[in-house]
Amino acid sequence: MSEGQFSTQENSLRSTMKTATANKQAKSVVSAKKREKAEHGTSLLTAFREIRELIVHGRLSPGAWIVEADLAERLNMSRTPVRGAIHWLQREGYILEHRNVSKSRMIVAPLTKEDANDMYMIIGRLEGIAGRGVAQLPKPNREALAAQLRKINEHLSQIAEGRGNAGEIFDLDRNFHRLIVQQGAGPRLLTLHNAIEPQAERYWRLYASSIIRNLHKSLEEHDQVVQGIVAGDASRVETGLQKNWLNGAERLGHVIDMFGERGSW
Repeated sequence: MSEGQFSTQENSLRSTMKTATANKQAKSVVSAKKREKAEHGTSLLTAFREIRELIVHGRLSPGAWIVEADLAERLNMSRTPVRGAIHWLQREGYILEHRNVSKSRMIVAPLTKEDANDMYMIIGRLEGIAGRGVAQLPKPNREALAAQLRKINEHLSQIAEGRGNAGEIFDLDRNFHRLIVQQGAGPRLLTLHNAIEPQAERYWRLYASSIIRNLHKSLEEHDQVVQGIVAGDASRVETGLQKNWLNGAERLGHVIDMFGERGSW
């Protein structure tokens, strides 16, 4: 091969390598952009869930001011996803805009008797529909579910008798209801329930330890639901779940009357 031919071939090879490198860099830029976008979306969802968790568990108390910079520092995140999460939580009803004559502030939504009644009524309806689905399951499935629910009730009964940890009431009660929803709800109903449950959970968690003296009443209502499931009686299960939530709202109302609405102005 002559020197000229070798030089031409070398130049061609270099050109090909440059093109390949440029293509690789272009793909890397596109990939980075896609990754950045995905990470931003993930950050927004993470911020939403973590702030909601703070609100639901009472670590951001009802009526507390929402300060974007403080939340960003607390979550170790940038302010952009936190700002988006705050607006999302406002649409979901966890955060409200409180206006006065001179300015407005974002605050954690207060816990009120009226709101509790609405939440409990809605979730009772949703769970009632899921209960109808459970009642239509094959008998072996219903009996297996009933056995799980009875074990939860036994644990709650021990607490009502002073032989257990009152701090477990909320988790046990929630598991009772979740088992029914998971077994009887379709995808759309499950999505609706998952959206509304944390709203009701704010009340559920905050006041669970205050209703221990009425726990036996809730257990009696649970028993009626379990009996309806075993019998495959859809109407009995639906009515029983709705009654449990409506009576729960009434019991909660008495507690709120005693201790006052949290975060109201």
